[in-house]
Amino acid sequence: MNSTGRMLPQIQHTNKTTYTYNTMIKTHLSNSNTNPQMALEIYVKMKRNGISCDNYTYPFVLKACKMICGLWEGRQVHGEVMKAGFFDSDVFVRNGLIGMYCKCQQMSCSRILFDCFHGKDLVSWNLMLGGYAECRNMVEAQKLFDEMPERDVVSWSIMIDGYGKKLGLVTHARILFDQMHERDSVSWNTMIDSYAKIGNMVAARELFNLMDHKTLISWTIMINGYSQHQNPKEALTLFNLMLSHDIKPDKFCIIGSISACAQLGALDSGRWLHTYIKKTKIPLDVVVNTTLIDMYMKCGGIEEARAVFDSMLERNVITYNVMISGLGINNSGAEALSYFYQMEQGGMELDDLVYVSVLSACSHAGFVSEGVEIFKRIRNPKVEHYGCLIDLLVRKGEFGKVLNFIGSMPMEPNVDLWGSVLLGCRVWKNVGLGEFAVDRLTEIGGDDRGVYVLMSNIYADSGMWDGVAAMRRIVAVKGVVEGGKSVIEVVGGGVEEFVSGKNGGVRGADIEEVVCSLSKIVDLEYEG
Repeated sequence: MNSTGRMLPQIQHTNKTTYTYNTMIKTHLSNSNTNPQMALEIYVKMKRNGISCDNYTYPFVLKACKMICGLWEGRQVHGEVMKAGFFDSDVFVRNGLIGMYCKCQQMSCSRILFDCFHGKDLVSWNLMLGGYAECRNMVEAQKLFDEMPERDVVSWSIMIDGYGKKLGLVTHARILFDQMHERDSVSWNTMIDSYAKIGNMVAARELFNLMDHKTLISWTIMINGYSQHQNPKEALTLFNLMLSHDIKPDKFCIIGSISACAQLGALDSGRWLHTYIKKTKIPLDVVVNTTLIDMYMKCGGIEEARAVFDSMLERNVITYNVMISGLGINNSGAEALSYFYQMEQGGMELDDLVYVSVLSACSHAGFVSEGVEIFKRIRNPKVEHYGCLIDLLVRKGEFGKVLNFIGSMPMEPNVDLWGSVLLGCRVWKNVGLGEFAVDRLTEIGGDDRGVYVLMSNIYADSGMWDGVAAMRRIVAVKGVVEGGKSVIEVVGGGVEEFVSGKNGGVRGADIEEVVCSLSKIVDLEYEG
């Protein structure tokens, strides 16, 4: 009763409690506070306390099951839905079930629910379409797409994603893209990403340039695409262009840009990015920090890599692997081993990549006994592990052990392994084993032009000129290979690219003049 004496409408306790539980479940599924497991725990508590669920509860709970791919949990909820009587009456509950089964790749269950549902809407069709595309079953997806009574931009984007990104059938995806009457940023980005996935960055860039409204995702796709397909210079150029458009990058965009710096060896650019991350308060999570460590290591900034590692509150196997690998290539083998032993003592799970990195570090440092001992700890060594061990023994000239290990391998030696043997033969002037390695490379189709050039050098070092002539004849038949490429940072920022045998670039004449001057200085010092 209120102050006027009129009776207030009563609110049923059960409905009020149901609303409260629904709100708590929904809160744990929001983008800012996603915790699907907690959402399910609240649902379980709700059931145990005898609180009734309504048609708002089940879509939220099924979304939580979908997010964790919880097929068992989803089936339990399915049973509860049947008992509660919401199965046939509510489209949101039915779509929740269809979406959950699709996410768990139980397409037969999804299809049964879909086919016997007379009240399905466009969301129902798109859920099924997305499920088939996710399972890479584009035959069924195409059939369903052709049967759809109506399609929206989501329907088209799902098909483009399935053909382009999932299967790599970019031509088919492009046909669909060109047929669209209306496109949103998702459809544009999906098509661009399809090109980027297969490394066709020219086509990706053409579409990117045609976009009227480029989103951060659009820029990130392009930057990461260039970085992943050996064009780091263009990745950084595009990143700077993005900043000039006042678009603030997120961590995914930053990671691609840092990786580009690592490929270029552009330490100053990498340092600037690190400062930018701190200044703009981009979260320095384990992924970003690990990428920074990798960049610093590849650019020779060991102290800065250590500083980032020491500042991390969370580290994973990948972080340690990057440290071990980086220290190995920077001739700090003893320190690399110390990090490996830290992992062992800390009970961390050691994967194949960690063993490859630590064995490579031993190889660079010449730690034969340590490398052999670590190799023995690998339960099921792969060919990459044998390759690292062989490389270590070859560097020390222990060819007897090399042949014994190769003979004990449970798999066939690959091109990289025999290449390491041949390279060691050049260092130690071992003609016989070099010829044996070349024969093995020929058998497995790994005898490229470089193999015969290397063997020619081995013959030349031993004064075997007939062998040199024979190798040169083979090289002539093999033809000319593409020239090497190098990139350096230049004063004032930016990078310059150099290709062997080419005299391109706006600074070509200046560089030639500098090289000529340096050559004269060296000659004067030698004469003095």
